[in-house]
Amino acid sequence: MSKAKQKGTAAETALVKFLQGQGFPGAERRALAGINDLGDITGTPCLVWEVKNQKKYNIPEWLRETEIERNNADADYGVLVVKPNGVGLTKAGEFWAIMPVQFIVDLLREAGYGDSK
Repeated sequence: MSKAKQKGTAAETALVKFLQGQGFPGAERRALAGINDLGDITGTPCLVWEVKNQKKYNIPEWLRETEIERNNADADYGVLVVKPNGVGLTKAGEFWAIMPVQFIVDLLREAGYGDSK
């Protein structure tokens, strides 16, 4: 396994452990699916998780990838998770979660916040 692949796997595993500790016991790393990738983590309803652990950030490209995977998985929301440089794998709760603002608004409405449209 390449060093880059090892870094990605380590960040995915760290996020899975964090999610499990936060009350999502079904969270797990997803097997690779090639061109029809469904995201890196499964087991959280309606969500696709794409995890990145790279020195240089390419947020626009990664968000496009996350959206493709969300559509492939027929999920409601896609979350791009980036391990920031300088943040250890034991601090997955400090990783960045990036998603379109509309998704956040939709999630807040589903949780009962804001006026209905």
